[in-house]
Amino acid sequence: MTILDILQNVWSLLQTAWRPALEITILAVGIYYALIFVRGTRGWPIVVGFLMVLLVLTVATTVLDLRVLLWLLTKFLTGLAIAVLVIFQPELRRMLAELGNLPLFTSATETRENIEVIIQTAERLSEVKIGALIAIEQSIQLAEVVESGVVVDCQATPEMLETIFFPNNAIHDGGVIIRGDRIAKAACIFPLTRRQDLNPSLGTRHRAAIGLSEETDAVVVVVSEETGSISYAYKGQLGRGLSLEHLRAFLTTVFVKDPKSQSLTEWLRTRRGFGWFHRPVASAKPGAPVAKA
Repeated sequence: MTILDILQNVWSLLQTAWRPALEITILAVGIYYALIFVRGTRGWPIVVGFLMVLLVLTVATTVLDLRVLLWLLTKFLTGLAIAVLVIFQPELRRMLAELGNLPLFTSATETRENIEVIIQTAERLSEVKIGALIAIEQSIQLAEVVESGVVVDCQATPEMLETIFFPNNAIHDGGVIIRGDRIAKAACIFPLTRRQDLNPSLGTRHRAAIGLSEETDAVVVVVSEETGSISYAYKGQLGRGLSLEHLRAFLTTVFVKDPKSQSLTEWLRTRRGFGWFHRPVASAKPGAPVAKA
């Protein structure tokens, strides 16, 4: 056999094998990014448990040749797509909304100005230990998951936000929704997280912040009434004991950075909480913990 014959055989093999290789590559990449996306969500333990049960049943039915159970398992897997849609409905809705997400503000300058409103508000309320719960709306309308609330519809300023959260104010209890550069609603009831593995010391404000961030893509800033510490909740994760500089850096990363400039891996990491701004806060106050939900 000549070298030409060998090359022809290799070429024929490549022509017949490239489609399976492409399919395997697409499936592997899809499964990888799907696991990255659901990791850290409320449905992640369900995924782990389901995969363990599925692996055990598959091995048992194959080794022991349990044909009836294998048939039932095959029929059960046909409904897996529906189960995924039900279990991960909030995450899927949030992901699809982010794929078509438009910039929150019209320019980087206006974005930074609106960020400074949040920073100044958190600073003032933290100094006097007045509790606050501020949700910054993005692509998902918070009206879908937020109960009640009083329509305010005014310019967002530190003075107005400080007035709303003042203890003697009739609408101080609850959360505030910021839409663009305006205060949309106040005295809102946010959904509480159902996580059971959180620090027992977390109060209702922090649990409500985590709950809203699990259901939507909103950024929720919390000021503790007891300690005056500043925290944020984003994509189900909670960062506690932040300095003003760290809060500013975090908000800038979320709202100012152009998502079109990110690669697919960077986009998934930032959207699912694996970016640098969700790692333990190294420059926060000494000894301040960072809780991950």
